[in-house]
Amino acid sequence: MFLLGQVLVWYQINGQFLSEWIKSHPLTMSLMGVPISLVYIYATKDLVEAFNGDLWPQRLIGFAMGMIAFAFLTWFHFNESITLKTAVTLALATAIVVIQIVLK
Repeated sequence: MFLLGQVLVWYQINGQFLSEWIKSHPLTMSLMGVPISLVYIYATKDLVEAFNGDLWPQRLIGFAMGMIAFAFLTWFHFNESITLKTAVTLALATAIVVIQIVLK
């Protein structure tokens, strides 16, 4: 669910560069914050429960999902290449997720 939330936020804030309609309707796009917030609330609830009440794993997994979603969507829509620096950052984000799950 964190990945879904990150994807929705990406379109909410970067959609202005993809669509004239989104660019000309920032208030409408800001209203998407309500359902997006619900996605994050439930994602947080589910992961905190999955990690026996610990808050840190959900925060780190949410951060890593944001890095992964941003890199993919920015490459897909804007053809921005993955530089060495970005690739290393994505590898670290992936490592964060793996560490949180494996060392549960």
